[in-house]
Amino acid sequence: MIIARPGERWLKKEGLMRRIYLYSLWFTIMVVFYRGPARAQEKPAEKAPASAGLASGPRAEFLEEIAYYEQRYTRLAEAMPAEKYSWRPGEGIRSVGEVYAHVVAANYGVARALGTGPPGGLDFKSIPSLSGDKPKLIQALKDSFGHFRGAIIALNDADADKPQKMFNRQTTLRGSFMMIIGHFGEHLGQSIAYARMNGVVPPWTEESQRQEQKPAERKKP
Repeated sequence: MIIARPGERWLKKEGLMRRIYLYSLWFTIMVVFYRGPARAQEKPAEKAPASAGLASGPRAEFLEEIAYYEQRYTRLAEAMPAEKYSWRPGEGIRSVGEVYAHVVAANYGVARALGTGPPGGLDFKSIPSLSGDKPKLIQALKDSFGHFRGAIIALNDADADKPQKMFNRQTTLRGSFMMIIGHFGEHLGQSIAYARMNGVVPPWTEESQRQEQKPAERKKP
């Protein structure tokens, strides 16, 4: 029987972590820089709550981004099998469900930083316990995005250049919007990498592939 030495086990773990990092980095880049073509394929119903009636301005633009990430997160969370929510790439790293729970907590935390407190009765400490319960976690994800949209609507476009602290960094309100988008992109890329490593194709990718196959199928005799 061959027993792996501690150094060898460490190297294997490092190799897996490197794969996770590269997957996450690649998908984050794709999410941030190639959203345009993907949005053209989204269903109108998924884009409906985007600007919440705001015609233009920083808030309207930011709400469009929030709508994009909301439908990506929720659709991917729904596509992941419930038994995979406890999967993690390595010891001490967030599991599938823990990443989504982190997004839920961040939505409420960021909204609070922007001046809108959490709903009455919300216990931040209870959010991590949802990580293994797929139905409850998905509902919590949707609720947190709804609350976050309300926090953005409550702001004033005229305050776009007002000083704002976000993620322990001093910036402006406009700058905080950019930082939040970066945070969304980081964890969406991570979630896509987790899904791919578990054999789950993102729903929007499946739809795109089906659309590309249809013309080819019509050419067949």
